[in-house]
Amino acid sequence: MEFVFEPLPWRVIFGVGALEKLPEEVARLGAAKALVLCTPEQRATAEDVARRLGEKSVGIYDGAVMHVPLEVARAARAHAASLGADVCVAVGGGSTIGLGKAIALEFGTPIVAVPTTYAGSEMTPIWGLTEAGVKRTGNDRRVLPRAVIYDPTLTLSLPPALSGVSGMNAIAHCVEALYAQNANPVISLMAEDGIRALAQSLPRVVREPQNLTARTRAQYGAWLAGASLGAVGMAIHHKLCHTLGGTLNLPHAETHTVVLPHAVAYNRHAAPVAMARIAAALSAHDAAQGLFDLAAAVGAKTSLRDLGMREPDIDRIADLATANPYWNPCLVTLEGVRALLGDAFEGIRPAA
Repeated sequence: MEFVFEPLPWRVIFGVGALEKLPEEVARLGAAKALVLCTPEQRATAEDVARRLGEKSVGIYDGAVMHVPLEVARAARAHAASLGADVCVAVGGGSTIGLGKAIALEFGTPIVAVPTTYAGSEMTPIWGLTEAGVKRTGNDRRVLPRAVIYDPTLTLSLPPALSGVSGMNAIAHCVEALYAQNANPVISLMAEDGIRALAQSLPRVVREPQNLTARTRAQYGAWLAGASLGAVGMAIHHKLCHTLGGTLNLPHAETHTVVLPHAVAYNRHAAPVAMARIAAALSAHDAAQGLFDLAAAVGAKTSLRDLGMREPDIDRIADLATANPYWNPCLVTLEGVRALLGDAFEGIRPAA
């Protein structure tokens, strides 16, 4: 056995009521001017966070949007600079944390992340910016949050439908970590347990949205998912989702949910050990089918057509995704990716 394992400097504060620790975490960084970031929909939660910070809060920026358009990032950077913010507190999901990363990428401003979804991006040094319909991604430790506060009570307001697809997005991180080029035994253990935790909890979260025990279990799985993705590389699934999101502006978590079973089916024969572990974590006979069935069980849409993609877009996305592909266990071909996208467009349950 040979591998390289280089752990990231994660700091995680996890548990019901963990938000009470926020002022302490900001003080630990020596920060004096905290800018709270959020989407317009998360304004009320952000205001509560700002109140907790007291005189250290210099305000709220509620302009975060999906896929972090470059113009939004520039406006947020200018706002943070005008206030002299020396820490950003990102409250929300991937859109808000992504905006915090855009600021950190420019100025090195530390981030304290307060996730309210199961996106997992708070645990990764991966950033993304979208310009002219193209989403660029990169890996830079400057954007890794200095502290992540997981308080499951903050996910209680996440509607059941969004909870389901947000959790499926997290599972996608675990799946690709298991067959990553630089996978290692430690991260694989985390990824497999992340899939198991999410698969067991998400249907309960959707059925019983106020079930805090299920929410806690799901957030634990999301933490493992983000940590797994942050420590290893991505493959065809994430490449396709980045392309679909940046080019067509399809909803992020929903796109991950639809594409995932088909990306797994694409890699099925090239990564048999990973497939066995995924299937075991799902309590399914087949990894791809188990993921499709879980998406259906949480009430998610299962076709790209239902997300607003048009059939002519299949060739366009296939061309873009294969022009500069990520490493993948199975050879990435234009014909193969077109077929994958065709099945995802139609919402066909993967064959055994």
